[in-house]
Amino acid sequence: MSNPLVDMQKPDVIFCIGTNMTECHPVAATGLKKAVARGAKLIVADPRRIDLAEMSHLYLPLRVGSDTALLLGMAHVIAREGLIDDEFIKNRTTGFDDFFEHISQWTPEWAETITGVPAKDIETAAMWYGTANRGAIYYTLGITEHICGVENVQSLCNLALMTGNIGREGTGINPMRGQNNIQGAGDSGALPNNYPGFQAVTEPEYQAKFKAAYGREVDLEKGITKVTALELCGDSIHAMLIDGENTLLSDPDREHCEHALRSLEHLVVIDIFLTETAELADVVLPATAWGETDGVCTNTERRVQRMRAAVPPIGEAKPDWWIICQIAQRLGFKGFDFDAPKPIFNELCRLSPIYAGLDWERINKSEYQWPVPHKEHPGTPRLHEETFTNGRGIFSNVHYRDPAETISEAFPVWLTTGRRLQSYHTRTQTGRAQGIDYLLPEESLEINPVDIEKWDLTDGEWCKMSSARGSINIKLKATNRSPRGTVFASFSFADVPVNLLTGSGYDPVTHTAELKVCPVRLEPL
Repeated sequence: MSNPLVDMQKPDVIFCIGTNMTECHPVAATGLKKAVARGAKLIVADPRRIDLAEMSHLYLPLRVGSDTALLLGMAHVIAREGLIDDEFIKNRTTGFDDFFEHISQWTPEWAETITGVPAKDIETAAMWYGTANRGAIYYTLGITEHICGVENVQSLCNLALMTGNIGREGTGINPMRGQNNIQGAGDSGALPNNYPGFQAVTEPEYQAKFKAAYGREVDLEKGITKVTALELCGDSIHAMLIDGENTLLSDPDREHCEHALRSLEHLVVIDIFLTETAELADVVLPATAWGETDGVCTNTERRVQRMRAAVPPIGEAKPDWWIICQIAQRLGFKGFDFDAPKPIFNELCRLSPIYAGLDWERINKSEYQWPVPHKEHPGTPRLHEETFTNGRGIFSNVHYRDPAETISEAFPVWLTTGRRLQSYHTRTQTGRAQGIDYLLPEESLEINPVDIEKWDLTDGEWCKMSSARGSINIKLKATNRSPRGTVFASFSFADVPVNLLTGSGYDPVTHTAELKVCPVRLEPL
């Protein structure tokens, strides 16, 4: 996230795409509401008429999976109307001439044929963003959970680069993280291609650095993603450790996922409750919950925060770091003799340049946004103010691609998935709270009232929903939030396993599943 959350109140134009922020990030979204109340123009691009769309000055109801086409159309208009920031492009970017020629073919009229959004509205969105003194972009999983997730993000970067809307207050490219410490997990090296601090595992410089730090040889190849790991279960992978994730519910193609986990000789799960995934495990190790844990987390705006335990652990529960260290010691690894989170965090700061100016004592007193390169540095609320990490911002000549599966006679309905305000993720925690369960006791399928009648279905009754991977039964809920031909459900409820249907494809670069697009068929029960 390039800008701090406080900047959400400062743009002239805010472009939200693929983000149901008021439900998925309700606290952060208060900044957006304040900006709109102050007079900022809000553009919302989303297949569903979510609450954010009701707040917007311009709503772009694009077809699921067509984000790249919309963004290419907007880039075309910005270039055609001369709304580019010539000085910024000259001094801070590369590849613009090729990009300028590339986008000349992607007109808003062409984008309309793909997205279903009127060309005049695409032009208006481009004009508003292109003429803004401060234009900010916010997105979440509606952009990344596609086979073209990388192209979607690159397209958003193109818009910011061509207008100079990055590296300044109230601008930027701002992905809202889906969990409280997802950013911190990546910072710490929980990625197959990076050491801590996003240092590439294939670079000899970093290989030598971590070899010296750990006193042992390091693997010279990239690791594998979870998608690949599940494919290899029972083949070259015989044991697996899952820490704090309910994989069986959150991952696509549930039958494939369950088969993979059952193919293992040994499955260990670390969690705070006996989740659906933990029920498959040979060994379950009880972890402490957030209120029982001392440590550090890094949030969506790169803010490194000290966490302090409010209550002692229950029963045999132990912190995740302690459990992992104990397993490592029993496997014969050296260097895991930590007795507290303090030396672990200090090691991260010693090895990661973006944390280099921090240590336990400093973070105990205040919060900082990385990078913090030295001990006197105050932190970096905004990235890219003077320069980009790689020197210059790079324009990307992206192309539109259809989703991995498109609607057909057998599966004529678009299904898109997401989260709801009342139920967090797979309900590992919220599903055990009576008050929250009262607010949302069951899952339902949002469907347009016209489609209810057209497909001979009944509001409030159950239907059978099928994809190429299987079928589930789900209760129907007529609502104008869903456009005609598109239905929506969350993946939160174990008794309505929506992710049994998803899993048609993955982004080839990130291996992110295309959870936002799945052709289905609906039948009355």
